[in-house]
Amino acid sequence: MKVILAGYNVDSEVLEDLKKCSPPREDVTPETLSASYARISRDPRPVDELRAVSRKEVERARRSNRNIIFKMGHHSVAEHAVFNFDVIGVSRLAIEEIEKFRLCSYTEKSQRYITLTDDFVIPEEIQKVGMKNVFVKTIMAQNALYHKLLEELKPFFLEKNKEMAADSKKHALLEGWAKEDARYVTSLAIEGQLGMTINARNLEHMIRRFSSKNLAELKEFNKKIYDLAKKVAPSIILFTEASDFDAKTYGEVEEKVRQLLGPERKSTKPILLVDHTPEADNKLVASLLHTTSSLPYKECLKKARSLKPADKRALVEQTFKHMEFYDFPLREFEYPNLTYDLVVSASCFAQLKRHRVATMTAQNYNPGLGVTVPPSIEEIGAKKEFMEIIEETNRVYSLLREKMECGTEYVLTNAHRRRVLLQVNARELYHISRLREDATAQWDIRGISGEMSRLAQEKMPLTCLLLGGKDVYPSLYQGVFGQPPKFFPPE
Repeated sequence: MKVILAGYNVDSEVLEDLKKCSPPREDVTPETLSASYARISRDPRPVDELRAVSRKEVERARRSNRNIIFKMGHHSVAEHAVFNFDVIGVSRLAIEEIEKFRLCSYTEKSQRYITLTDDFVIPEEIQKVGMKNVFVKTIMAQNALYHKLLEELKPFFLEKNKEMAADSKKHALLEGWAKEDARYVTSLAIEGQLGMTINARNLEHMIRRFSSKNLAELKEFNKKIYDLAKKVAPSIILFTEASDFDAKTYGEVEEKVRQLLGPERKSTKPILLVDHTPEADNKLVASLLHTTSSLPYKECLKKARSLKPADKRALVEQTFKHMEFYDFPLREFEYPNLTYDLVVSASCFAQLKRHRVATMTAQNYNPGLGVTVPPSIEEIGAKKEFMEIIEETNRVYSLLREKMECGTEYVLTNAHRRRVLLQVNARELYHISRLREDATAQWDIRGISGEMSRLAQEKMPLTCLLLGGKDVYPSLYQGVFGQPPKFFPPE
């Protein structure tokens, strides 16, 4: 066996420094990796030799990439080329669109841990309709209350948590709680930043999808990433033109829905389990039988239905016996599914959207769904002031809607809500539960995920036997097995 580290992502400024100290060269591109790996299927030479050939013949490698991707349709070779982008000064609203692409990696500036300044995006759409002054005045009023709330919440959390406050090392955590609650009054126009890692295939998909977007900020972002990637790797970013499918489908579906629906009956219940796999526990057991025997699935399901409840439980418990708080359940837990209809704040959605393995679609933010007010805001007596800003924000939002087709949501706050349809398999629900129900998780999504777990446990108790946050995992495990797990979550 021979294993070679063929490459890794290196800071572009390091690459530029290295190029300055070497003769002119054309092979500083990820295209050579894509071309050499594409040849593996038909060329008997070792892959390290194929890489050497690609580096020497860059133009030939590029022609090869174009032929393989365009003529032969093997887009997967573009996945070997990886890009890292610094994305700076982009709005929270635009970040939500960017992070919809599930096969990419993102690390985002957190409004929970960083004190916000008054940096925000003034959308081109708002400037065009002459509403810039009204928009800026509204955002500045929101930001002013943010800073005021932050100063009031810092001593509030120190006083409320005196035992923690006695340890100066915990002050940053307590101040973080103040920041995360104060930010509920800030808008979706607030600037953020993120690091994005994406392979060329997904980058091409993102560019093509964004080519059909109407929002000016997304168009600008799209042009910038395309120009940067095309310069480095022109042979693997090929299909980038807007398509009717991307540009027209949702709009036409929306028009058809308007014709089909009568008066809408609105529900304000924030968490509903609207669908789930029937006989989920039996099907989990059947899938375990299927993996570990030679029987066809129908026979396994029949056997699972005939097993005694104690035997089913013993089998499921066996899958958890060696599990630690950081482990995922077995892949068989992906067969049971659950679908939730959620009403969540923008602040909560910012965290929920990170679970990109799930299937998630969302309606636009809707002031008609109300807002989420942090309990701490009420406790310090600032709810009236908070709601006055919300009411003014809603008024300006209505004015913008009269003049604009898109971009009105920029003015809405982290407290405003949207309706989300979320489908998860049980394995992914465990991941959400461990992370978002933990005591260190933000209170808003902790409440949502806790109720999601409770509803799931009612429908599939065996499958959901060890759902819970990292902090309670030792007690959950001990309740099942009579002894604690080997490892405990770190404090």
